[in-house]
Amino acid sequence: MSIFTLPILAIVGLFVFIIITTVLRRYKRCPSDRVLVVYGKVGGGSARCIHGGAAFIWPIFQDYAFLDLTPNSIEVNLTNALSKQNIRVDVPSRFTVGISTESGVMENAAERLLGQSKENIHDLAKDIIFGQLRLVVAMMEIEELNSNRDKFLANVASNVEAELKKIGLKLINVNVTDIKDESGYIEALGKEAAAKAINDAKKVVAERNRDGSIGEANALQDQRVQVADAEAMAVEGENLAKIKVAQSDATRRQREAEALKLATASEKVQTAKALEEAYAAEQEAEVARAERDRATQNANIVVPAIINKEKVEITAEAEAEMIRRKAKGEADAILFKKQAEAQGLYEILTKQAQGLEQIVKASGDNARDAVLLLIVDKLPELVRLQTEAIQNIKIDKITVWEGGSNVDGKTSTANFISGLYQSVPPLQEVFKMAGMELPEYLKGKTAEELGAMANEVRTKQDSESSGKKDKSNPPKDSES
Repeated sequence: MSIFTLPILAIVGLFVFIIITTVLRRYKRCPSDRVLVVYGKVGGGSARCIHGGAAFIWPIFQDYAFLDLTPNSIEVNLTNALSKQNIRVDVPSRFTVGISTESGVMENAAERLLGQSKENIHDLAKDIIFGQLRLVVAMMEIEELNSNRDKFLANVASNVEAELKKIGLKLINVNVTDIKDESGYIEALGKEAAAKAINDAKKVVAERNRDGSIGEANALQDQRVQVADAEAMAVEGENLAKIKVAQSDATRRQREAEALKLATASEKVQTAKALEEAYAAEQEAEVARAERDRATQNANIVVPAIINKEKVEITAEAEAEMIRRKAKGEADAILFKKQAEAQGLYEILTKQAQGLEQIVKASGDNARDAVLLLIVDKLPELVRLQTEAIQNIKIDKITVWEGGSNVDGKTSTANFISGLYQSVPPLQEVFKMAGMELPEYLKGKTAEELGAMANEVRTKQDSESSGKKDKSNPPKDSES
């Protein structure tokens, strides 16, 4: 063996040792109180669950975790659950659940509960149990919940376990401690059953007392027969025994009378006690029946009335909300309309202001010339209004006394027509009637004078504008 062989063998041995150690470490055994979950590349599905066995965990490609199978006790105090008869009941109960080891359900637990704490699993299971327990109570009547407890537990177990399997849990035990209702219906049923049992027991006692009295009477009858036989034999056997027989007979009769008296008195006392107890039991039964009828009336009348009241309130609130929204819509429409009108008025006034600004600029920023241009622009309309002032005057008949006189070349008829036309208000009066005042330099001017002044302003503007054009476009020198 060469010197190089020993190091190679050592390296190979170390490598083999590492492989064996890795295999031993990656080979995992599953305890009986846990579920081994292998996840990663498992050849189908999201995880592989193993209970009560072992598996080799491939490095890099796979990993593992454990699910604890320790049962979890959940206290569920269901209150105000609505039964099939619309009566609210309280169902305090305790459920015991744990991770299921059933094939298929374990995979659900691995997918939904792996890595969750016990508190989170407890809360999740409690929420599911609350919903299913309330559903079972809603499908059963109070009598079934109280008397047929096995059916109630079977329905709870069936509904709850079906939902728990979806997350990988199993229902181990259900324990319902007591069932109560806020109306006292279950308590009234218990009182009614107790009263019935008491009455049945009293009836049995009375029947036993009756049988005892009948047996006593039969015994007395047998006694009398036997005594009569003895007396007959004594009379036939010995005459001397007649005195003793008479004495014995007297004593017997006295004792029979006393016994009969005592038996009659005892029977009457027992009968009176039985009647008294029966009346008391009947009274309690009637009270319980009245409580039950009251609870029934409350469930049939008061509860629907409350529901109808809430329905009317909800309807009224909906109608009020609709009216509020409609009023808001109308208000928004009115506001939009007013805003549009204001915007239109604003545009009109803006355009008028721009037009007035252009007129002022056209008059060379001279206010006097601007006013003349504005008035002259409206002068034909003002003259038309003046001339139409007497246009529609209806004159039925005019009588003119013409003497033939002629003053300043005008006859009386001509003077009448001229005076009628002069009754038309002048331009200054028209402005006053409109609430305006003419400038001082326009007062007393006729329409012809105003037109002449406006023409002067226009001629001046035309000359100024032509002078500006000549300055902006000077004449070019002609080519030689």
